[in-house]
Amino acid sequence: MKRINRFFALTACAAALAATSVIANPLRWAAAGDPQTMDPHSQNEGLTNSVNSQVYEFLLIRDKKLKLGPGLATEWKQIDPLTWQFKLRKGVKFHDGTPFTADDVVFSIERAKAPTSQLRVYANQSGTARKIDDLTVEFKLKEPNPIFLDHVNQIFIMSKVWCEKNNSTTPLDYKNKEEKFTSLNANGTGPYRLVSRQPDVKTIWKKNDTWWGKHEGNLTSITYSSIKNDATRVAALISGEVDFILDPPPQDLERLEKTSGVKVVNGIENRVVFIGMDQARDELLYSSVKGKNPFKDKRIRQAMYQAIDIEAIKAKLMRGQAYPTGGITPSPLGAYNDPAIEKRRPYDVAAATKLMAEAGYPQGFEVTMHCPNNRYINDEKICQALASMWAKIGIKIKLDAQPRAVYFPRLDKLDTSLYMLGWGGAITDAETTLTPVLRNRQPGGIGDYNYGNYKNDKLDQAAAAQSKEIDPKKREALVKQALLAHNDEINHLPLHRQVIPWATRSNVTVVHRADNYLQYEWITVK
Repeated sequence: MKRINRFFALTACAAALAATSVIANPLRWAAAGDPQTMDPHSQNEGLTNSVNSQVYEFLLIRDKKLKLGPGLATEWKQIDPLTWQFKLRKGVKFHDGTPFTADDVVFSIERAKAPTSQLRVYANQSGTARKIDDLTVEFKLKEPNPIFLDHVNQIFIMSKVWCEKNNSTTPLDYKNKEEKFTSLNANGTGPYRLVSRQPDVKTIWKKNDTWWGKHEGNLTSITYSSIKNDATRVAALISGEVDFILDPPPQDLERLEKTSGVKVVNGIENRVVFIGMDQARDELLYSSVKGKNPFKDKRIRQAMYQAIDIEAIKAKLMRGQAYPTGGITPSPLGAYNDPAIEKRRPYDVAAATKLMAEAGYPQGFEVTMHCPNNRYINDEKICQALASMWAKIGIKIKLDAQPRAVYFPRLDKLDTSLYMLGWGGAITDAETTLTPVLRNRQPGGIGDYNYGNYKNDKLDQAAAAQSKEIDPKKREALVKQALLAHNDEINHLPLHRQVIPWATRSNVTVVHRADNYLQYEWITVK
């Protein structure tokens, strides 16, 4: 009798385990880098924003083609040129069970305006939020904003009660290594809940069964790991240790496409990669040149530009997975597909060498270049290639490649002479490049990402005017004027727009979106 009971007990246990294996649909994925923080207002960085968007939500939601639609707000209207009103979704709760109300929207907009927020430029451009009632919020602008909805939809909505309870009413100061409760913890309204966070080890989420939206996929849990080494990351996918990698190296794509059990999901990204230079200091921080700053001389900037063999980078490093450009917007749509703005200066080492001599540096000089090694596709290798190209005109590069957790705080402190940056996301309008990246540095977040700290008044004036111009034709003319002013002064050295194919196990179905966000609620694992 005991043997029979034991048999039935084991059978029942096996059935229960089988049922559990059918219900549970985990996803294990990896990329070269690691999210910087779980504080959604502290850092404006692609991977960080992507994972935080699984937990936190915006007033609106972007669909698979990046079109805006109802999110935490179900309706919105422009009452007059300076006033917008939003009706909020009923019955929404944060992951800790507290209700979502207008107080949380007002709080989140103000929190994102803090000096420690890298989203403050967008929060400031969203105006002042005011509660009308528990489910109605009004935004009052200081001046017209032609892309107001894009700006307001850059601000994640947080729980006012939770932030106050956990002494986190302001974003953590990441560049100065501040730690807060929001470093490792999160409480949003989104489709997935943060379970645990171990920086540079793994981060785990589980499905929010009470989410107001619809889960099109079947994931019950997600585990993210940072695997910095390209070969190790690819091997983990092929072996089945992980189900998905966000950034397969271009040189391995052909092999992955031929590997059984693996598939490549092709897609472009709205992102431009470029080089910046300190054009403000009288003497560079990291250079052999003393008492002068060679990057203040346009001839030096032009020489460096024309010494870049961009087609070699495309063919040899990127394996064709890049679109060289002379533009500076994440998508050519930002420049209205204007060929004059997109045109690159010609690759011409002889002309570059002549410019170096004319500028007074016939023998060249030495300078340190800071570069990320786990943020953009082949970032460190691109910097190595650039060093080799610039050596031909006498510029000797001392390369300092760093992980993003070290690299971006350095840039925030302007602690660099020569650097790489990429810029992009869901928005193709030029405004979100012009104001935060290209304008002169000013209070309120304007020019926060102008890490070269240059001043280009012609650019700045046109960019400031376009940001409040509501006439489409007049605004187009101002945008082009600003972009052409930037290109004329060579304030940055544009490289290419990034292409990012993804790689998955064959039983995983994902949606590749042009902002490079992996949306968990759309993923199916068979």
